[in-house]
Amino acid sequence: MLDQTSPGTLLSELRKQPPLVHCITNFVAMNIAANVLLATGASPAMVHAQEEAGEFAAIAGALTVNIGTLSSGWLGGMEAAAVAARQSGRPWVLDPVAHYATSFRRTAVGRLLELGPAVIRGNASEIIALAGGASRGQGVDSRDGVEQAEESARLLARAHGATVAVTGVVDFVTDGERAARIEGGSALMPQVTALGCSLTCLVGAFTAVRPDAPFAAAVAALATFAVAGEMAAGKANGPGSFSPAFLDALAALDASLLDRDAKVFAA
Repeated sequence: MLDQTSPGTLLSELRKQPPLVHCITNFVAMNIAANVLLATGASPAMVHAQEEAGEFAAIAGALTVNIGTLSSGWLGGMEAAAVAARQSGRPWVLDPVAHYATSFRRTAVGRLLELGPAVIRGNASEIIALAGGASRGQGVDSRDGVEQAEESARLLARAHGATVAVTGVVDFVTDGERAARIEGGSALMPQVTALGCSLTCLVGAFTAVRPDAPFAAAVAALATFAVAGEMAAGKANGPGSFSPAFLDALAALDASLLDRDAKVFAA
């Protein structure tokens, strides 16, 4: 397995010592993201105020930053938390939601990138644009295929010394040298709001387990999502029933099942 570390092994480690994950995420995602972490076995904390975000990031196992519902006050909290995480040796994950949409977002993401995220997780349009390319993204929606973002992901990873995860029909993860593709999931997943944002928080949970191996952590998180998505799709009649079935699937996953069904391929 990649990095001699299987997704199932990391899932077992996560559940043996549940990490505290500091999630600065958007209003839409808070509930589902917290439930995704709980179902997988991690402990979520939604702390975004500038007055305490830095202090809290220093005690969490990992930090995740999502700019979906960005404001000046939240940006201050994000920066304080990222600085504290770096100073404390805690990994942090950046989700640059629709960063290309406005000048405020572009400036915010530029400032956050300078603070050294361990992992950057986004859709294809976000990653292409973040690497300086021309994407076809519109708002939070990706209009580009993951395969079109692979070279951008490699360039971005090398430029920032980070692992980059591009999520879509087939996910792609790279640290600029190694790369992997993860297959699975369900066509219902894009029809449930904030699942992508929740995935960012789960990447943070796995990165807390293996802070020295963000590539393996990102692969494990994406494989967990993909396998649980396939399991849930078999029981759901549509997006409304998919959401609770997905949480149930995450909770039901164990190491052997995850390693048996994960479709991870070197790229």
